[in-house]
Amino acid sequence: MVEPTRQPHPFDGPALSGPINHLPYGIAVYDADMRLVVSNATYRSGLALPADLSVPGTSIDDVLLFIARRGDLGPGTPAVLASQRRRLITSEPTTLTQRSNMAGNQLEIHTSRMSDGSLVVSFSDVTDRARAEAALEQINHTLEARVNDRTRALTILNAELEKARAKADAANHEKTRFLAAASHDLLQPLNAARLYTSTLFERTRGTPTADLAGSIDAALNAVEDIMSTLLDISRMDSGALKVSRTNFDILDLLKKIEVEFQPLANEKNIELRVVGASFSVRSDRMLLARVIQNLVSNAVKYTRPGGRVLVGCRQRGDTVRLDVIDTGIGIDRHQHQLIFTEFSRLEQGARIAPGLGLGLSIVQRIVAALDHPMDIESKVGAGSRFSVFVPLVKDGKLTPQPVEEAPQRAPSQFDGLHVLCVDNERSILDAMSGLLENWGCDVRTATSLKEIAQLGMLEGWVPDLVLMDYHLDQTSGLDAIEWLKQIVGGHLPTVLVTADQTPAVRQLAETRGTPVLNKPVKPAALRALLTQMSKQL
Repeated sequence: MVEPTRQPHPFDGPALSGPINHLPYGIAVYDADMRLVVSNATYRSGLALPADLSVPGTSIDDVLLFIARRGDLGPGTPAVLASQRRRLITSEPTTLTQRSNMAGNQLEIHTSRMSDGSLVVSFSDVTDRARAEAALEQINHTLEARVNDRTRALTILNAELEKARAKADAANHEKTRFLAAASHDLLQPLNAARLYTSTLFERTRGTPTADLAGSIDAALNAVEDIMSTLLDISRMDSGALKVSRTNFDILDLLKKIEVEFQPLANEKNIELRVVGASFSVRSDRMLLARVIQNLVSNAVKYTRPGGRVLVGCRQRGDTVRLDVIDTGIGIDRHQHQLIFTEFSRLEQGARIAPGLGLGLSIVQRIVAALDHPMDIESKVGAGSRFSVFVPLVKDGKLTPQPVEEAPQRAPSQFDGLHVLCVDNERSILDAMSGLLENWGCDVRTATSLKEIAQLGMLEGWVPDLVLMDYHLDQTSGLDAIEWLKQIVGGHLPTVLVTADQTPAVRQLAETRGTPVLNKPVKPAALRALLTQMSKQL
């Protein structure tokens, strides 16, 4: 019997052995029966195969079982792992990474079936790449861990900062509340004292007693100024300062300040002049006036008799530079920042003029709130220049300003004016009553709405004006005003008189259309208010 002639395999023969041995990667060919046809040395060394598994005719199953037992295919039963790997590499083209336990290298294996059913296996050593990837992964993991640690630390720090901020805000709020409450309690007796001294002054006008009353009133006025300044600082530090910007003529404001300080300058024989052109600027008129008043006050205060104080304005680009220039004692440049600290006074200045060192602290806070840059130039013995830069309104449009009417009615013209005063402090009522009666008013007083009802104060007597304290024992002054309006009916002029100078109270009063008069009540302000409101009767 003649045996059939064996057809040569496409990859048979030594023709392939030579070329593939020069390739830098391992390669092997298995026939359709999955028996080794040819392989190169890199294939054998890369898989660390023994010699008997590297000869042609070796079944791929034996090779897979060998490397599975060695652990290259991972944990599990070697026979099962070998069977799974055979199905994987013979079913379709495959690329996978495998670790060789023997050599400790990482191999990237590619398998592909030919049209005749044979299998080509090739691999390359990717150990260096795998190590680089592992190192990169470790770096990323370490970096991620560091980021997470930093994130946790920042989260904790932010939480601590938030707690500290909340604690500081609470403390600041508590300080403001305490100062407001303390100032209210302090301003109440101060208010009564101011009213008593005003009454005493008017009743003893032209006598030595009147001079004494005037001195007492001046001392009380100084106390009030100090307390008001401290309250202002508290409000600014707590962010409660309300800025209301309008367009106005800066020269008009400077001229009014000149009129205000001219008597003081004349008294010290100091030349005070305002120069400059008319510019429309945008700022808070009242707050900016406060800044200039403080600067002019200091300039006059620390300039010796015979000196000069110049207040001027000039355009600088998109701003108007306000200058307060004096020929006073001057300030050493190393002490320029010190003068803005509360209660800080330079030795030479303290010898020349009294004070607490709060004015420039107020100035610095206000210009910061207004966002107006400020500059100072000074030389010891030659004088100083304080400059504030205010935004210029180029179109020149001004915000209409309320017209201030001068009081037209003399105190004697209040004869018969019915005034109802309500305050929970009897001493204040007595002082207010004495002052108003001295002006000819018909005054009735009460400490509460209950007292008004019990004494029948409104029976046959209708008030022309009500001066109402805000903090009553059982209700607020604004609610008490509404109750009185319902009892009296019709139009009832009312004024809220309070030592509570918080913006919330003033805003609430404005919402209800009630004017506010702050304690301590200045007799001149009260008289002007009476004159204005009596015109509405």
